Amino acid sequence: MADSDSLATRFEALRPHLRGVAYRVLGSFSDADDAVQEAWLRLSRSDVSDVASLRAWLTTVTSRVALNMLESRGSRREDMSAEAPETAAAGVLGGGASLGPEDEALLGDEVGAALQVVLDELEPRERLAFVLHDLFAVPFDDIAPVVDTTTAAARQLASRARRRLRSTSPQAVATSLAARADQQRAVVDAFFAAAREAQFATLLQILDPDVVMRADAVAARMGADESVTGADAVARWINGRAAGAVPATVGGEPGAAWAVHGKVRVAFGFTIGEDGRITAINLIGDPDVLAGLEVELAG
Repeated sequence: MADSDSLATRFEALRPHLRGVAYRVLGSFSDADDAVQEAWLRLSRSDVSDVASLRAWLTTVTSRVALNMLESRGSRREDMSAEAPETAAAGVLGGGASLGPEDEALLGDEVGAALQVVLDELEPRERLAFVLHDLFAVPFDDIAPVVDTTTAAARQLASRARRRLRSTSPQAVATSLAARADQQRAVVDAFFAAAREAQFATLLQILDPDVVMRADAVAARMGADESVTGADAVARWINGRAAGAVPATVGGEPGAAWAVHGKVRVAFGFTIGEDGRITAINLIGDPDVLAGLEVELAG
């Protein structure tokens, strides 16, 4: 019983995060609560003793449940989808009900309200890939199995979503996306500047302690390690290899690339967490994947 109580306590601590993920995917507080409840039921029936990160495990489960719910709607739009999120949420909670602190955190700013409206225009898998990566800093390697595709395809889903949002979003969302891109560019540039100058202390501050760097088969044949885990190991690997990297946009996000005579050979894709540290780096060398990502060299 103690173990069950402990698991329930850990789940309750993660409930706000899981509800936030589910709400951004589904656009409905009641549906989000249903998805989180289903995640709890699956957790209670599962042996997670070997799970390294309960947060990551539950994020994946909740995302899968939310995606299934979103796809089950088919071409039907919920009646609430045409309303502003604040109005829709009030309808879900009841005429006289007030939003709780967690709901207000999701809806209480102009960007959050506008974003929830335009997210409804995305295809389900595009929406999920964008929400998980861009809003909750989930690496594409973890997103891929949720949407039943490859890491590269998951990245392309988010890239398409990002382009659609930028072209159709209200000004508040467009401004927010631009500000986020500027912040990411600053982190990526600082990473390569520190790597070029072998400033290991700075690199360790920029990298998440559990950062994972992965290379696809083509990048690995060019000399990259297939997988490197941990800030110290990644910092040591990049030392001496950063000189040829130039700033680039990778799938609409700030990144970098190795290029020969202007032709991109390997692109660096980054996942940056809420605290501004790099949590994942992907080295992409497959020409077909690079073409789909629309890698653009800076300048």
